[in-house]
Amino acid sequence: MPIQPAQPGGPAPNGTEPMRAILLVVLGVAFLSCSDATAKYLARTLPPVEIVWLRYLVFTALVMPLALRGGSLRVLKTTRPGLQVLRGLGMLGSALFFIMAMQHLPLAEAAAISFVSPAFVTVLSILLLGETVGIRRWAALLVGLAGVTIVIRPGADGFQPAVLLPVLTAFCWALGLVATRRMTVQESPLTTMVWSALTGLIVLTALLPLHAAWPTPWEMLLGVFIGLVYTAAQWLLILAYRQGEASVLAPFTYVQLIWSTALGFLVFGAVPDHWTFVGMGVIIASGVYTAHRERLRARERRLAAA
Repeated sequence: MPIQPAQPGGPAPNGTEPMRAILLVVLGVAFLSCSDATAKYLARTLPPVEIVWLRYLVFTALVMPLALRGGSLRVLKTTRPGLQVLRGLGMLGSALFFIMAMQHLPLAEAAAISFVSPAFVTVLSILLLGETVGIRRWAALLVGLAGVTIVIRPGADGFQPAVLLPVLTAFCWALGLVATRRMTVQESPLTTMVWSALTGLIVLTALLPLHAAWPTPWEMLLGVFIGLVYTAAQWLLILAYRQGEASVLAPFTYVQLIWSTALGFLVFGAVPDHWTFVGMGVIIASGVYTAHRERLRARERRLAAA
């Protein structure tokens, strides 16, 4: 699934190390693709709810000791509980819909379609945050949507309704990101992470009796692996965005499409057709141009503030 832990154009962190940060992003999205490929493999025998529950269980088990070190519950204190829950539900929805999509679609195709999330972020930012968007950004987003349309190819003989699932993935992801923007700066990243983990785990635990199959030891091991790899990916991306500018790193998240294509071929023998590759190219070009424009805007804001 797509990852966007920070927005292009944000302030540069202190002591940036661009090359190291880029390598961390490339490695982080590789881990995400490994998590996705393993989830697709498990989805052949286990329900998506159970797979996501295993991931959240491992993720929560790893995060909570860090959050509760010293025996304090202060990490759970938040001034925006409603937004925290909304963000958690958005992240949960994106995970569930993406695994459901992978039950029916090749990994590369599902990943490419889910990268429509910046378009939803833009629309939701206008409706919910009152942000203004320039003509160039709108043009880039329309190009990105054209790329997604090329991948989906509505009306073609091979069209599958399942292509709407990664679109829902993107919408839920965008909703979570916009909820994050609405929160005050006093909300710590660790608090947000804990609330998202607990929100997802509670909802999934309630749903689990309705969508559960007894896993084999091998399936349980793979479920734990998904949680470990996903947590490692999140940690690598957090480190990356601490060491490099978001606008510089954003284009490199599209390397996930390359990892997804490679794993889809190696694990499942899936080879995207030429139209899927064309659509991926258009999506990547749109994202890179958007990041470039945001980098220029950030530079202008820094010069104006100097």
